[in-house]
Amino acid sequence: MALIDLETAMRERHSVRQYDPAPLSNAVKGALIDQIEECNRLSGLHIQLVTDEPAAFEGGLVKYGSFENVRNYIALVGRRGDDLDERCGYYGQKIVLRAQQIGLNTCWVGLKVRTVPGAYKLGSDEKLCLVIAVGYGLNEGKPHASKTPEQVSNLKEGDPEWFRAGVEAALLAPTAMNQQKFRLERRGRRVTAKAGLGFFTKVDLGIVKYNFELGAGAGNFLWK
Repeated sequence: MALIDLETAMRERHSVRQYDPAPLSNAVKGALIDQIEECNRLSGLHIQLVTDEPAAFEGGLVKYGSFENVRNYIALVGRRGDDLDERCGYYGQKIVLRAQQIGLNTCWVGLKVRTVPGAYKLGSDEKLCLVIAVGYGLNEGKPHASKTPEQVSNLKEGDPEWFRAGVEAALLAPTAMNQQKFRLERRGRRVTAKAGLGFFTKVDLGIVKYNFELGAGAGNFLWK
């Protein structure tokens, strides 16, 4: 299976809500599961791929989100804790970009989906953070209006190129309602990332941090 590079995946990936109901191929499903298992090992999360299950996106609030033919989704599940949302964002984005690399489309879903018994597993101390729709999109989505690097960071003339590249990559990150409520600040090689106020901003922060690392290069800086 030929993969596009991660930078291309990051730039080409947009939210898609309408899908072809065709089932995922075995090769694609296997590649997604491999990535999910790796993320679970690294994060301690319990992320799960749900396939050929349309009931979660039938009725309820999601019907107002213009979703069509969503039969596959990624359930971001983990133990309750202060950092759960951020970890789900960070590792969820890692999976989302792998999906883009292998020819799939995705959409982060903040609306409540219908609970389908047995579709995914929840331990006694675990919760569902949110889900990500995944499948063969009927379109590639489209980019949305974005803030400038200066609006979300302390980037200024003369700063190292890695910081500019990281901030620009962060601005490509999907955020709830496209509000981009985050702040990145550099002091030497140390970078601070902070979430603003609002729904899912901690999830957004995890997504933003993953994108920033891809753009800046993890070896060029340290998170503070």
